Amino acid sequence: MTDEKILRINELARKSRTPEGLTEEEKAEQARLRAEYVAAFRGSLKAQLDSTVIVNPDGTRTVLKDKAAKKKPN
Repeated sequence: MTDEKILRINELARKSRTPEGLTEEEKAEQARLRAEYVAAFRGSLKAQLDSTVIVNPDGTRTVLKDKAAKKKPN
């Protein structure tokens, strides 16, 4: 997500709080930009969690596992 897109998200949020509000095109753009931002945020968080390890008292390192992948289907 680029800084320009984040600035645009903020600009649209400010405009939506004004009496004139947003046009339908701006509402669609805002929804698209928000979805893109959330996807980028989730990807960044997943990458950070994927690289997280637990250091045990004995010095061994344990990689965190994905709980969703561990679940067995019913």
